Amino acid sequence: QVQLVESGGGLVQPGGSLRLSCAASGNIFSIKSMGWYRQAPGEQREMVAAITSGGSRNYADSVKGRFTISRDNVKNTYLQMNSLKPEDTAVYYCNAQNVFRDYWGQGTQVTVSS
Repeated sequence: QVQLVESGGGLVQPGGSLRLSCAASGNIFSIKSMGWYRQAPGEQREMVAAITSGGSRNYADSVKGRFTISRDNVKNTYLQMNSLKPEDTAVYYCNAQNVFRDYWGQGTQVTVSS
């Protein structure tokens, strides 16, 4: 089992920045990749950014050049979000994958509004 806890969400004005953090615990050495997803009201959950254990990164087209995913060790994953737009408003979820299944955090709200 893997447990994920997100932090760092909040309210920010358009053009501002936020940094989300995800702390993993449990069977962390089974994790092959970690990522961030988001879900806006009435919308499907979508992938925002992902990083493999080897360091390969993948981004949604809508956030390329503005968001950066990083990991500082096996436990912690971050999402630096710059130049935020109102359409980035959503609940952001941390995701971890091993060969068996996906794991999800509880989500953190990000609201971009003036």
